[in-house]
Amino acid sequence: MHTDVLKSGYDNAELIGRDGVAALSPNFGGTLLRPGDAGFNDAATVWNGTVEKQPALIARCVSARDVAAAVRFAAENDVLVAVRGGGHNVAGTATCNGGLMIDLSRMSDVTVDPEAHLACAGGGATWADVDAATQPHGLAAPGGLVSKTGIAGLTLGGGLGWLRRKHGLSCDSLVSVEIVTADGEIRTASEAENPELFWGVRGGGGNFGVVTRFYYRIHPVGPEVMFCFVLYPLEDGRSVLKGWRDFCEHAPDEACSIVLCGTVPGEEPFPAGIHGRQFVALATLYAGPVAEGERVVQPLRELGTPLCDFSGPAPYLEVQSNFDDDYPDGLRYYWKSLYLERFDDDAIDMVVKLTQERPSPLSTVDVWQLGGAMGRVAPDATAFGERSAPWLLGVESNWDDPQADERNRSWTREACARMERFSDGVSYLNFEPDIDVGPPGCDAHRRRLAEIKRRYDPANLFRLNHNILPSASRG
Repeated sequence: MHTDVLKSGYDNAELIGRDGVAALSPNFGGTLLRPGDAGFNDAATVWNGTVEKQPALIARCVSARDVAAAVRFAAENDVLVAVRGGGHNVAGTATCNGGLMIDLSRMSDVTVDPEAHLACAGGGATWADVDAATQPHGLAAPGGLVSKTGIAGLTLGGGLGWLRRKHGLSCDSLVSVEIVTADGEIRTASEAENPELFWGVRGGGGNFGVVTRFYYRIHPVGPEVMFCFVLYPLEDGRSVLKGWRDFCEHAPDEACSIVLCGTVPGEEPFPAGIHGRQFVALATLYAGPVAEGERVVQPLRELGTPLCDFSGPAPYLEVQSNFDDDYPDGLRYYWKSLYLERFDDDAIDMVVKLTQERPSPLSTVDVWQLGGAMGRVAPDATAFGERSAPWLLGVESNWDDPQADERNRSWTREACARMERFSDGVSYLNFEPDIDVGPPGCDAHRRRLAEIKRRYDPANLFRLNHNILPSASRG
């Protein structure tokens, strides 16, 4: 775990909270909370149960003006800043010890222009909020796989979800953002206005400011889709994974698939007879006509004798929330990832072996099919960078016993180390728990990010993230 370094002009957190309330309250439209206030503990708690921190002050904002005031206070007084959107980041960067949490959770409104195929969402919205507003029009923005996830963290870090092969990453559908930069100014960033800043927020994380509003291009999806979700016994894992790999190599862009290797939960809807069995699950959404999707995904249902098969037409809203219960608030999480250059038979054998060795039955070893629309965006088009990898490995350690923290973290790191020979060593930062791992990229890419950071956040106020250091001042 990392430790917050509190660089502040104050001697202690109590003074930060007291003076922050005094400075902000006259014109603040939201709520200011200090330790001991009603609602503080709930507001300070984030999704990952391994992250337990206490800010000196929580600014629950309701407008960009509130955010700007909080940013100015932090910058003028050298106060550590954390920014909370959905609070779902595995690294726990939404909170801090002894500093200021800028909380956007009350800024969750979503408006839709179905004729223009545009949606506008507040920085505190979740994908459930966005989907609920867009799906009545048969439209969607590319989100993630868990509807409780905040749109801000996912989008700023790229955004892999069910529509990645048909419509690209979440950040690829951005048309503009409203953002508060470190000087407290409210800016618009788009291809036409502040284009370098717009380039940076599409994959550069929260390094350049607090995004208070996201404007997305939305696409025809649903309201019903074909969803394939079939579980095979891990004993058949090698043959099933080879068949899945062959399917992926010839699949159309509409088919977007992921493998999850884990242990069957001891609860419904899984049949009692398979509880506790180790499995290889194939989950595939078809973003096109349902009948066509049924035909395309059928081979995935015939790779052996399934433990169970939940495949069939389903509302897109249901698919988006299918995995929500697998990632409850307060569970302990430590995830890592690697882009894979190959998923050959040796890599498949290793995935099966790692699945057998998991220290927690709640953990999974996942492989994501990439390519399609997300892979056709040039590496220099957004700060997300290189997109040529055909696969992504996700090692998701999930457990509930604090005494098992180090065992699960160590296993996760070891699992990725054992898979490195199939990879170029680059990870997907939204699945990276260690914030000392910065955004990847070539030298020119990193220099461009550092220059944007120097221009918009020269003092590195926004550093609780996968941090980009500002380039040296040109004097």
